[in-house]
Amino acid sequence: MRAEAGRWSELAPAKLNLALHVRGRLPDGRHALETLFAFCIDGDRLSGEPADEISLAVTGPFADALGSREDNLVLRAARALKERAGASQGAALTLHKALPIASGIGGGSADAAAALRLLTGMWKLDPAHASAVAPKLGSDVPACLLGMTCHGSGAGDELELADEVGVAGAPALLVNPRVPLSTGEVFARWDGVDRGPLDDDWRGGRNDLELPARGLVPQIGDVLDWLVARNGITLARMSGSGATCFALFEGEQARDEAADACPAEWWHLATALR
Repeated sequence: MRAEAGRWSELAPAKLNLALHVRGRLPDGRHALETLFAFCIDGDRLSGEPADEISLAVTGPFADALGSREDNLVLRAARALKERAGASQGAALTLHKALPIASGIGGGSADAAAALRLLTGMWKLDPAHASAVAPKLGSDVPACLLGMTCHGSGAGDELELADEVGVAGAPALLVNPRVPLSTGEVFARWDGVDRGPLDDDWRGGRNDLELPARGLVPQIGDVLDWLVARNGITLARMSGSGATCFALFEGEQARDEAADACPAEWWHLATALR
């Protein structure tokens, strides 16, 4: 986080599920997951200034895709934090939406987490308030609030920091076929088969949501086939519930060459993992 001349700014980094195993159902009806979260050095950006009330403006290439501002997770996060902490302040927030929505890379969850971090600093709050609010906003929000490589279990909201070989600094290319995909619809199509736990080596893992996601958006298969054919690739996989896929590369040059060759009709982001 940085603050300059009364204006605060916080990155909402893109989230990747390097592996995502669906193990069954929890007693509350949510899906039981085992996943390895990682975060990119790029993403959306939230800025804000002190104000009497809480407000939100949205800019950026995917601003129009968000729909109603009142339903935005940034506002929900800000209001929930204010209520939890008993804060009297407001904030004029601006979200620069650089990541596609409904795309499996954190999106709204990362934005909500950025709001919790930014307002904790701006309002001088105990960080415990943000930690308490995060799980109520979504299963991915606690991981996005942490913003560090971690293992997720439960519904993905039970976290343990991870120091995995081959993650930090890895050159990555994110590619999305520009087709929004509902997380609920993807989970609803999961076949219910437990294909086993996530072992110590995440590179040998899988994404159990890839098959149902490809049934809804066949273009995911095209993206993955294209990524696998790039030079210097070490891993290609779908993130979260899709439709964004990612590839990790041996070096930045191989990543940049792949980014330059990416079909124009697809969204892509050349980045690296934190």
